[in-house]
Amino acid sequence: MTGAVCGAAVAIVERDGRILLAKRCDCGKWGIPGGLMEYGETLEQTAVREAREETGLDVACDVLVGVYSGFFSRRTGSQPITACFTAHITGGELFCDHVETDELGWFCRDDLPEIYSEQHIAMLKDYFDGARGAFR
Repeated sequence: MTGAVCGAAVAIVERDGRILLAKRCDCGKWGIPGGLMEYGETLEQTAVREAREETGLDVACDVLVGVYSGFFSRRTGSQPITACFTAHITGGELFCDHVETDELGWFCRDDLPEIYSEQHIAMLKDYFDGARGAFR
């Protein structure tokens, strides 16, 4: 175990309630755009930066869906502590970098693809259930 790491994820919301998911290059499964916090950033700044890097979109965070700390990554041997925000698009253009993200798609609850981690499954459940300020 390498210890805990902090990060943020962002549920970019379309008007009809669908959210943008990213298909990861490393495993071929889907997740909410996000990543690890850089030194000196806030969680909100991390979410905005990661959204831009992984989707090409500029976003503004709206509300905190929750903080997810009770999960472990077998792949990295770490315990990610991740804040998930909802956000709306303020600019930019959708693109995949094919380094972290292979594909992007808009999904509703009934058509979710295979999600890559239990942490992201919990975030998606809370988002679609309307939970705000959840702690897991």
